Amino acid sequence: MHHYLVVLSTIAALWLAAMVAPGPDFLLVTRLSITQGRRVALRAAFGIATGISAWGTAGFFGIHALFMASPWLYVVLKVGGGAYLLFLGVRLFAGSWKPTAPEALDIRVNGKMRGFRLGLITNLANPKAPLFVSSLFATTMPHHAPAALGIAAICLMFAIGLGWFALVARFLTIRRFADAFTRGRRWIDRAAGLAFMGFGTTLVLDRS
Repeated sequence: MHHYLVVLSTIAALWLAAMVAPGPDFLLVTRLSITQGRRVALRAAFGIATGISAWGTAGFFGIHALFMASPWLYVVLKVGGGAYLLFLGVRLFAGSWKPTAPEALDIRVNGKMRGFRLGLITNLANPKAPLFVSSLFATTMPHHAPAALGIAAICLMFAIGLGWFALVARFLTIRRFADAFTRGRRWIDRAAGLAFMGFGTTLVLDRS
């Protein structure tokens, strides 16, 4: 039991570090928090956490071995995910130059499930996630780890992802931070758009 607690603690520490590092998920929750409010951002956070659970399940059951057996699956996922992130980046960057009202620059999220769906798709669009998760499990899980340990690790990853992005949504809906964003919104949109385009282009062109 003590050994399993050490394994889960190690996974929690490494996964928290991965969540805190800025990426497409962080950029999405940041922007939705300020442009469309806490409720939409929390739905996106739940979608991201659901994506994390999917990758965690796939990682525990050996998606890396599947990619090794069928390399074309990884290529399809990587190119498709990169194209999606590139599309979001182009849309943000191009919209930031239009002489329109600020509301027109939003990635509109209408309906209760749209925020969740956007968070889920953004998370699943990153093919680096399953490779990181599978590597994390390969280096931390004991040989022939019981299913209960894997499920506990996946639930822990879900909770960490949801907790972190819910905290981001809470922090960025504080009035003074929202006001600061509004003042520099176009430049922030341009920076976020370039970041999304960078992530997407890297995935599409990466040959590794």
